[in-house]
Amino acid sequence: MLNYLIGGGDIRSYVIQLLLCLPVVMLALSFHETAHGYIAYKLGDPTARNLGRLTMNPAKHLDILGFICMLLFGFGWAKPVPINTRYFKKPRRDMLLTSIAGPISNVIMAFIFALIMKLFIMFAGYIPMPLDPVSTMKFLFYCFLFYGIRLNISLAVFNLLPIPPLDGSRLITSFLPPKAAYWVIRNERIIYIVLLVALFVGVLDPLLNFATSGLMNLIYLIFGI
Repeated sequence: MLNYLIGGGDIRSYVIQLLLCLPVVMLALSFHETAHGYIAYKLGDPTARNLGRLTMNPAKHLDILGFICMLLFGFGWAKPVPINTRYFKKPRRDMLLTSIAGPISNVIMAFIFALIMKLFIMFAGYIPMPLDPVSTMKFLFYCFLFYGIRLNISLAVFNLLPIPPLDGSRLITSFLPPKAAYWVIRNERIIYIVLLVALFVGVLDPLLNFATSGLMNLIYLIFGI
C-alpha cells in the first residue's frame, strides 16, 4: 500500500510502514496478554495482578524476539502471562477460557479497527490517495487502520497454532489426557525451537496467510469495506 507514497519499496517506504506498525503491534500484544491475565484473575488466579501484568503498558508484556518477528513477518508473540492453575475451581475449563481470551481479544480489536475504517471511508467518501499533504495524512491513517486489522488477525491466528508456548497448545492440553499433556509441557522448549525454525524458514507462511486473509475478507464483508 505504501508504494502509492513512494512509487517503490525503498527504505523510506519501509520506515513509514515500520512507524505505522509499531503502535499497532505494541497495542495488540499488550491487549492480548492483559486479556489472559484479566480472565485468569476473574476465575480466581491473582498471579498476573500481583506481578503487575494487568496493564496495557507494553514494557510489561513485550518479548523482544516475538516483537521483532511480529514486525518482520507479521506473526509473533509476547511474554506469556504467568498462570497458576491451582487457583482455578475447574482447572481444565478455566485454563481453556484463559487461553482463548488472548486470540478473542485480538479479533475484537480487529473489529474495532474495521469499524473505524468503515466510518472513515464513509466520512471521506473514498480511499484517499496521497496527492497533497492533507490527502497523504488521510492515506497514512487509512494504512494505520489496515495494519490494525491485519496484525491483530495475524496475532490471533498465529497464537491458535497448537504449538507450545502459543495459546493453541494450552487449548489442546486442556483436552489431552494427563500423560499426553505432561509430555507437551515437558518438551515445550524443544517444540519452541522447532517453531522458531519453521517461522524463519517460512514453512508456516501458506497456512498462516490463508487463515489471516480469509478472516480479513470476512471482516471486510461484515463491514462492507
